[in-house]
Amino acid sequence: MSKIAALATAAALGLTVGIGTAHAAPPIKNVVLVHGGFVDGSGWEGVYDVLSKDGYRVTIVQNPTTSLADDVAATRRAIAAQDGPVILVGHSYGGVVITEAGADPKVKGLVYIAAFAPDKGESVNSLIANPPPGAAVPPILPPQDGFLFLDREKFAASFAADVKPSQAAFMANSQVPWGLAALNGQVTTPAWKSRPSWYLVTADDRMIPAPAQRQMAGRAGATTVETAGSHAIYVSNPQVVAHLIEQAAQGVAK
Repeated sequence: MSKIAALATAAALGLTVGIGTAHAAPPIKNVVLVHGGFVDGSGWEGVYDVLSKDGYRVTIVQNPTTSLADDVAATRRAIAAQDGPVILVGHSYGGVVITEAGADPKVKGLVYIAAFAPDKGESVNSLIANPPPGAAVPPILPPQDGFLFLDREKFAASFAADVKPSQAAFMANSQVPWGLAALNGQVTTPAWKSRPSWYLVTADDRMIPAPAQRQMAGRAGATTVETAGSHAIYVSNPQVVAHLIEQAAQGVAK
């Protein structure tokens, strides 16, 4: 049957037939956001607002930040609850969590926001053990009962220098205890070795120096974007963060 005859038959039956038309897969719509140490998931509100407005279904993980295993378990529960493929996003220590949890079959892409992207056997502790000369040192206080905090007086300058002062003060005073078992948790199978990844480097970061971010992004083969901003870029500039996540969702679909 010729193409013309096929179209005529289909029209008679009330059907629509496409001839020789290729359709790209739709962009992934499920996004799971994973926060880092010292903070909780509420910092993602601005990113959530942008993504939700643009039609994405956004889930925010509330890590217990007691151990890497506990945080990975919380993230895997969030992934399991999704109704389809997922873009998995991590900020700071959240990058370790998504590196370990991201091998889940539903995860199609990883997005690192000023985040650690460890290799097998690495942890936050091992990655920060030997900072380069002149690098900023995070103002981490001595452990208390197995948990860590940042010095409140130095929190804004180190973590959130471009966040409005009142909000940075609130973040400093509402810190979530970060467990030593999370700091020392080692990655077993890095998901970035089997998943495409994107990385947002923050040039003014005083928690994870920009050169370290670039090195991890390069090692992971990540599509890398660099922007001015502090470690709390997801709070101070949610638009640039959301834009990279949307690029990842669209890029994976292609």
